[in-house]
Amino acid sequence: MSPIFDKVVDRGATESMKWGAARRPGDEDVIPMWVADMDFEAPPAVVEALRRRADHGVFGYPSVPPSFRQVAKGWLERRHGWSVREDWMALTPGIVAALNFCVRAFTKPGDGVLIQTPVYHPFYYVVERNGRRVVRNPLRFDGRRYLMDLDDLRSKAGDGARLLILCSPHNPVGRVWTRDELEAVGRLAVEHDLLVVSDEIHHDLVFRGHRHQVFAALSPEIDSRTLTCVAPSKTFNIPGLSTAVAVASNPALLKAFEDERERSGFEIGQVFGLVGFEAAYAHGADWLDSLLPYLEANADLLARFLEERVPRLRLVRPEGTYLALIDARALGLEPATVNDFFLREARVRFSDGALFGPQTEGFVRVNFGCRRALLLMALERIERAVNALPA
Repeated sequence: MSPIFDKVVDRGATESMKWGAARRPGDEDVIPMWVADMDFEAPPAVVEALRRRADHGVFGYPSVPPSFRQVAKGWLERRHGWSVREDWMALTPGIVAALNFCVRAFTKPGDGVLIQTPVYHPFYYVVERNGRRVVRNPLRFDGRRYLMDLDDLRSKAGDGARLLILCSPHNPVGRVWTRDELEAVGRLAVEHDLLVVSDEIHHDLVFRGHRHQVFAALSPEIDSRTLTCVAPSKTFNIPGLSTAVAVASNPALLKAFEDERERSGFEIGQVFGLVGFEAAYAHGADWLDSLLPYLEANADLLARFLEERVPRLRLVRPEGTYLALIDARALGLEPATVNDFFLREARVRFSDGALFGPQTEGFVRVNFGCRRALLLMALERIERAVNALPA
């Protein structure tokens, strides 16, 4: 047990999207395990840095201090072995915003943009809502984990796609891509002159036996065609601070990104976002080192409970992140009703698998970034609801 992560934190009065949507009138007893934020307090150093800044009392337009890029550079070197320069970094108000900037900066209306489905649903939106074509490179599910279909990727990369948005580690399938897998993608990108935007927001949340490989760090040829998006928001549970960075060694890519960012009206950062970002990367390592085994133990509990007590549900075991897919197709329900079944009968709110693409209809995505007692309570509710269904 961990006194840090087992602490009960009441989020009900904080305008939390996660808890507010789950607790609408009549849903006060629902356990929310859907949107991707954890229920843990941010590291004490982050909270204290924000408190000190709030105590100042003046919140005018901020500039980005040199220390902001310095701490990001240091974190990437220490945790991921990736040596970057400070002038390779561009501030962005979040990674979804950055993906929108990239689609507009690097493609033209009607161009094809590759995504590896099922995938985090804003990947679809940033393509379609900007007048580009979604080109799906479906991942292959072998019954245990998802694998890249490189032959399909090669075919579609050679058919006019201009850009690949890579999700690494992957949300929602939980894969931490191996170096070999990423090198194969990199070779295809070079061969077909693809630009790559690599969303690596979950890069710090990797479990034992796996290692995150920065895509841009694979080779100079891959680096020159890649823009990488990183942030402390998932790692340290501070997504509400809306601050991230895009990293590109290629000056032309970085300039195109910055130009589109400014055309979109984003020119300055958020006061508390800058402070929280810097404090997390400067002082959050010990907190993260405590978080990772707690999350992995939650994943172990989830896997063991379903296998032993609810075998009609199958966990797609994650290699990283705090998100996992549960295959509920064996329940015999219409796929469109599965998520509602868990909400109605178990009083647990998941993300509907269909949100991530048709391949995961009949699945749900669970967020296990919560205190263990709450996870166990949710699992016991699920067990009772599933056992009440006809066999």
